[in-house]
Amino acid sequence: MGKIALAVFIAGIFAACTTSRPGSIPNDQLYANNEPSIVKSLFDDKSATISEENIHRILDGSYRLPDSLRVAFVRLESTQSQKRYYGYDEQQLKSRQQYLDLFSGKFKNSPRVKSISVLPDLLVSNTPTFTNIREAAVRTQSDMVVIYTIHSDIYSQYNLFSKTNIKAFATTQLILLDVRTGLVPFTTIVTKDFLDKKNGSDLNETEAAARIKNQAVLFTIDEIGQQVTNFLGRGK
Repeated sequence: MGKIALAVFIAGIFAACTTSRPGSIPNDQLYANNEPSIVKSLFDDKSATISEENIHRILDGSYRLPDSLRVAFVRLESTQSQKRYYGYDEQQLKSRQQYLDLFSGKFKNSPRVKSISVLPDLLVSNTPTFTNIREAAVRTQSDMVVIYTIHSDIYSQYNLFSKTNIKAFATTQLILLDVRTGLVPFTTIVTKDFLDKKNGSDLNETEAAARIKNQAVLFTIDEIGQQVTNFLGRGK
């Protein structure tokens, strides 16, 4: 009888647990409501440049990287950078070309890339948009546009005139814009540090800082180049 009483007691506990409390919603009704699922935007965005229909087509579709690519490069600069480099010196121009050459070399490692060019400033406005860049790429028969921006500076705690060591950072952002589809199949942001001190080849602390910032930028480009190589190697 003891076992029977225990079984009845346990059964009573389970029955109490499954009994709906006043005001609660039974489990079989909790997930079986008849409210319609939200499958499209309910916001009225008058500034949208993509229709609701095309948003669904893009998100539900699949992207395939072309087997052959004619690549064009565009470097974007913030207003602050434009002001800072308004008066270019020889070293700054050489650094800009060095960055472009290093990027180009990374892309040339991919068998997909058949040609590399640079979109001239004459084809790109001072405040370019994706539409402007895409149309400029069409005029040069480019399949893919590499859009990148670079920012580098000295960490504030490493004051140029009170510290022996100078520590710089650089942040490089890069995206790939597919000209045919307008899609952006690849994006990356890389930040790197570099710590060094003035050496015999530096005329002064300012020149040393420029060299150290330049090295930090080269580190970011090197890592991005590896990421791009891996991305372009997919499906090959």
